[in-house]
Amino acid sequence: MSGALSAMIAAAFSGGGGGGSLNVDYLVVAGGGAGGDYESGGGGAGGFRTASLAVTAGTNYTITVGAGGTGVTNPGNIGGNGNNSVFSTITSAGGGGGARAAQAGSGGSGGGCADSNRGGVVGSGNTPAVSPSQGNNGGLGFSNLVSYTQGGGGGGASAVGGAAGPSGAGNGGAGAASSISGSSVTYAGGGGGRNAGGPGTQGSGGAGGGGAGGDPGVNGTANTGGGGGGGGSAGGAGGSGIVILKYPDSYTISNPGGGLTYSTSTAGGYKVTAFTNGTGNVRWT
Repeated sequence: MSGALSAMIAAAFSGGGGGGSLNVDYLVVAGGGAGGDYESGGGGAGGFRTASLAVTAGTNYTITVGAGGTGVTNPGNIGGNGNNSVFSTITSAGGGGGARAAQAGSGGSGGGCADSNRGGVVGSGNTPAVSPSQGNNGGLGFSNLVSYTQGGGGGGASAVGGAAGPSGAGNGGAGAASSISGSSVTYAGGGGGRNAGGPGTQGSGGAGGGGAGGDPGVNGTANTGGGGGGGGSAGGAGGSGIVILKYPDSYTISNPGGGLTYSTSTAGGYKVTAFTNGTGNVRWT
């Protein structure tokens, strides 16, 4: 076998070679759901998925970073669901929007809800409409049916949204931590519920980028998949998602055709690439 052919084969099955196989660790977090407006529950967090996937160098793989759900300003409307994030065959579902008297949105995590002080039916945060589960349910609301309403918190990646009660609105469910970037970062916290004139406090956002309830609701933090807070005049928007990939540093990632915003760091024999916006293809060489 010639030296040139030997070099080509070695390159193909080690770092830097086209056609070789490599394992890529991934974190895929979807966009968070928005909080509802006018006495509403908080938005559910975007779906949280982390594991590893075998890929082939020289082959294109799709990546999409899901946008957060859009906040609403019309009385009684359900907050917008977050958008899905994708890496190849891995999809994380956008978080469900928070609601007032209607059924809250479902998704990676369910949105929270609130009863109406006009006697509306209490809806519950939906069970995430994905399998396997990527998050948790949203919390129920509370009303004395006379003078005030408390919204439930949106579900988070590691905890259900808090139920509202006589002492305040429900807190957003806590998110989940990942160390794929080299340090522990928490993502996908649920949005807090809105306290509409009752005793106690506004619902706090769940750890991992969830926005607090208020007037208006606080937006979920960008690139965490956090849910938006339930609002008065307006619900908080959901935070955008993120896709992070970790792979051997002998490989180089590229974005043929463009469309993605990303950055790469290197440490300990690995590269870590974080995608924070857009959709497009990636490949390794």
